[in-house]
Amino acid sequence: METILIVDDEKNYLVVLEALLGPEGYEAVTTDNARDALNLIGESDLDLVITDMKMPGMNGMELLEESKRIKPELPVIMMTAYGTIEMAVEAMKKHAYDYITKPFQNEELKLTVKKALENYRLVKENRLLNEALSDRYRFGNIIGKSKPMLKIYDLITKVSSSKASILITGPSGTGKELIAKAIHYNSDKKDRPFISINCGALTETLLESELFGHEKGAFTGAVSMKKGRFELADGGTLFLDEVGEMPPSLQVKLLRVTQEMEFERVGGTRTIKVDVRVLSASNRDIKEDVTNGLFREDLFYRLNVIHIEVPPLMERSEDIKLLVHHFIDKYREYEGKEKIELSPEAWKALYDYSWPGNIRELENIIERAVVLNPGGSMSPEDLPDYLSGKEEELNVDRFIPPNAPLQKTLEQIEEKLIRRALSRCNNVQAHAAEMIGITKSLIQHKMKKYNIRV
Repeated sequence: METILIVDDEKNYLVVLEALLGPEGYEAVTTDNARDALNLIGESDLDLVITDMKMPGMNGMELLEESKRIKPELPVIMMTAYGTIEMAVEAMKKHAYDYITKPFQNEELKLTVKKALENYRLVKENRLLNEALSDRYRFGNIIGKSKPMLKIYDLITKVSSSKASILITGPSGTGKELIAKAIHYNSDKKDRPFISINCGALTETLLESELFGHEKGAFTGAVSMKKGRFELADGGTLFLDEVGEMPPSLQVKLLRVTQEMEFERVGGTRTIKVDVRVLSASNRDIKEDVTNGLFREDLFYRLNVIHIEVPPLMERSEDIKLLVHHFIDKYREYEGKEKIELSPEAWKALYDYSWPGNIRELENIIERAVVLNPGGSMSPEDLPDYLSGKEEELNVDRFIPPNAPLQKTLEQIEEKLIRRALSRCNNVQAHAAEMIGITKSLIQHKMKKYNIRV
């Protein structure tokens, strides 16, 4: 639903325009002064501004100038009962979309509004397309020629043109979001938005607001209307990362939206209809969560119409060489360094490692190595010690006194392992927990126990 801000100090015009545009399927937000309008432009997701020219305090021309400074692409239609050619020319020079005079013809106004919104839609689509082309979210951005990856490429080709919901599963760091983007940008929705959200990174209240949006005053801190991710993804794709972490209360709401494609913003009563393709991802075994009562069975089958399973890096080791060369070239260009080749010993260290953090961990290690390497040959010394197992070999006789108390010593080791895992995983708790083989809830419990803050 497209949102139009109407600004006029004559309140009867606010009522008339809201009544005129509401039945056309637009959401009208009104204010009688330019200062409040400026706040709304800065804080809210708007698609068009219609403003009166002559108002007390800040006038419409000044509002136009400030609006273009804050959001240059947002179209502004000027409206006045004091129309002159000079004022119209000035407004257009300052990049107003159009200029109408009061009293206006209803059909003329509706046509102008429709054209302005269509133009803005094209502007946004072009921007999204340019971003997509610059990011190159095509098959070329997914690296691998192993048998499991060839199977995934085949699936992407088959499902991209479908409207079916897709669930992508696999360990953290395997590139699930890249696959979701490849599906989107190879579909007929490629010119429309690709919107993503991590369902495990937000509290229940924040997640609900981020998904469905909220109205002004819906809760403490809701100072303006905000569109949610479903609304922003209208006509395109919404990617729900770590959907298995979604609280049960929101699973009910998500089921309704995926079935009916309609919802209400938090604190709102108006039903908003959207057309969104939902792609989901999880590093959990959601089918097992369904069995254990942690995830709704009906929602699971709604999201899992088509399933793509991404293997861990250790199961596609023939891709390691391709990935390493890709990341070396990527970060070598960033750092402005000459060609870098790995020594046989460095290759052996990479192939012998189990890669609990998968491709994300490999990329971080190669980036670090490129930054530290002066150029030329890359040896095991350029890689972290734990790749060769040096750090994992605990010399009890050397590091632990003979009379060390068992419980206290074990706790010290446990705390060190947790801190190290968090550091390697950029403080992402789910990834750190997976690296050391425990659950996210357990690592959170241990962090509280050892007063570890991230």
